[in-house]
Amino acid sequence: MAVIIEQPNAPRSRKGAQWEKRAWIFMRVSGIILVGMIIGHLMVNLVLPERGVKSIDFAFVAGKWASPFWQVYDGILLWLALIHGTNGMRTLVNDYTEREWLRKALNVTLWVVAAALIVLGTLVITTFDPCIDPNVHEYLPELVCKG
Repeated sequence: MAVIIEQPNAPRSRKGAQWEKRAWIFMRVSGIILVGMIIGHLMVNLVLPERGVKSIDFAFVAGKWASPFWQVYDGILLWLALIHGTNGMRTLVNDYTEREWLRKALNVTLWVVAAALIVLGTLVITTFDPCIDPNVHEYLPELVCKG
């Protein structure tokens, strides 16, 4: 009894093959960058503060995001993680979805949700203002809010 193995879903055009090649390279490069950035993120947030996870509160985040370096770092981490994860899910959808209309609908939904999360996350990082509260000096170090 012969076992029939279906042919995997191949790109539909040469342009599609180039897209898949670039997506494959992006996943490898972004994965390496993400591992390094996540280790750095965990070190700064959990290992270096002596109290560990207990030290993460509003004041900790406000102090960290007072520096443009950490805003850019967290922004890049957000963008890379969301694009990397969405591209991975896109690959799974392409591999396991048999109906073309469903595949397209799921892929569009994935990218729309990813884009919305990227926009919202970037807005939070770039517009974060801990000094909006008049009683801010009661719970934040003076280095964060001056005046």
